[in-house]
Order: sequence, then C-alpha cells, then structure tokens
Amino acid sequence: MNTEANVPLLEVKNLRKYFPIYKGVFAKAVGQVKAVDDVSFSVTKGQTLGIVGESGCGKSTTGRTLLRLVEPTAGVALFEGKDIFALGAKEMRALRRDAQIVFQDPFASLNPRKTVRDIINEPLQIHQVSKGKERQKRILELLDVVGLSSSHLRRYPHEFSGGQRQRIGVARALALNPKLIILDEPVSALDVSIQSQIINLLETLQHEFQLTYIFIAHDLAVVRHISDTVAVMYLGRIVETAPADQLFSQPSHPYTQALLSATPEADPDLERNRIVLTGDVPSPLDIPTGCRFHTRCPEKTDLCTKKDIHLFDQGGGHFVACHLRTAASAV
Repeated sequence: MNTEANVPLLEVKNLRKYFPIYKGVFAKAVGQVKAVDDVSFSVTKGQTLGIVGESGCGKSTTGRTLLRLVEPTAGVALFEGKDIFALGAKEMRALRRDAQIVFQDPFASLNPRKTVRDIINEPLQIHQVSKGKERQKRILELLDVVGLSSSHLRRYPHEFSGGQRQRIGVARALALNPKLIILDEPVSALDVSIQSQIINLLETLQHEFQLTYIFIAHDLAVVRHISDTVAVMYLGRIVETAPADQLFSQPSHPYTQALLSATPEADPDLERNRIVLTGDVPSPLDIPTGCRFHTRCPEKTDLCTKKDIHLFDQGGGHFVACHLRTAASAV
C-alpha cells in the first residue's frame, strides 16, 4: 500500500446506474433495477480503495460504469479533473490508456483464439504504442514483470492455470502504463495459495509503478490486506467508508459489523459474537422506504423505516449511513 501522496486521482459524485425493465409486445418500461444508487467516493493517487459487499450490491457495476463499459444513468466521475461521463469517443479512447480493468474470470476475459503475444499486443496496437522490435521488447518486459517468460508467448489461454491466466490479464492491463486499475474480484476464482501470489504481485506492481487501485471483492480478509480505504456497499449504496484499519477495528454500521462477524478466524479458540442477519436482501426493483437496510437490521427503530439516510461524517475520514450513529454523534 502506498501512502506517499494525498492527491485525489478519481472523484465520483452521485453515481447512478439504473437498468430499465421492459415487458409486453411493445417493450414498455415497467420498472428499473437500481443497481447503483447515489454513490460518491474519491480515490487518492497511489493508494487502494477497497469496495466490499454481498453479491448483487452493485460493486462490480460501479467499477464497470466508471470506465463506461456500461453507461451511467447520472452522476459525475472526475479523473484528474476531467469528467469521464462527458467525454466523447475520441477523448474516451485516450483516457483508456490511463484507466484499465482486470476482470474476475481470467478465462472468460481472454480471447481463446489469441496467443499470449497477441493478447498483450492488442492494446499496444490499438493505441499505436511503439513498433517492431521495440514493441516485442515491451511485451517481453510485461511478461517478466508478472512472473511469466518468453516461452509462454505462443501459448493460448487454455494452456495456463487460473493464476497464470490472471497474470496475463494483469500484464495486458499494464501494457499502456495506466494510472488507475479497477480490479473486479481478481482473485475470487482462484485457489487460496494462488490468491496470495496475485495479491503480492499487485502490491509489488503498485509500489513499482505508483499505481492507484479500486479493488472490488467480497473477501474481507483480502480487502483488509491490500486496501488503504474501504467502502462497504449494500443494495446499490455505500453505507460506510473509512481507513481500512479503523473500519476493521471499529466498524460502525450494523451491516459492516455483521459482515466482519462472519469473517473466518485462523484461531479456532477465539470466541466471536456472530451477528446473524434475518431475511433476504430486498430486490433492487423495490427499494425499501427509509434506510434500505432496516428490513434486516437488528437495531432498527421507527425512524429507520420512514426516513432515508446518507453518509454522515464521524470524523477521521470515517463516514456512516445510520440514523442511530448520527443521533449518538449529535448528543
């Protein structure tokens, strides 16, 4: 983790991504899935923001929307002062040199008909970075950086293990010397031993190339290890964000507390009070009124069921969206 700089590289304000639902012969819109609903955060240059939450909370959609792999419904995303969502096609292509993504499934994200050489060469060719021997040298350098060798150049993705395929994905993301890399659950499909290798590789690359990461995952142990700041998402919205050490030692939101209580511990004799949440996550088609977590919250009050709540500053970079915590801070 890099703490040398305090300059925001990316600032996201009021990001929304709604997916319309169509029915009938005339494909009439009858509703919308609020996958991402009013999300704001910033990422400091050279550091890592971890985004965690249950499956379906909107964390992956957030990452893909930032790179306009899916178009946003509303909001602003300032990358070095430029609004990503306002850029034209030509400007957006130029920005993609500075912002890349590594996907969750290292097999599905690599073209099975292309060799490793072709996969890494593709971004260099599209953006016209170097030529001839200079480009081949760059490809070999990238392979070496991620722990592969020239003997792998002519192989296809199916000839590699999951960890090796993810290394190829990382090499492709690094090809254009980006400033920001969005890591969309990059180790969830890998064995535990391979996960640690990829995480260590990402940390080494961050120090070496001054990279900024948005690390999306549901594994809290991994997020704690790699992140400087952590944002917890629930049903399309961030409910708590804080420096990693503070969030894991002093979680404030009931949802964050429940997530942490379910994290496995290496010590079998260590006693932990498990917080079991009742009920299912509500549908993003029908967001509950008031605090959207109140249907599962063990501490809910009447206010929670009636009035919506947004992030409240608890000080020290710790923000929480909870009526009870807001009231306690006001006393």
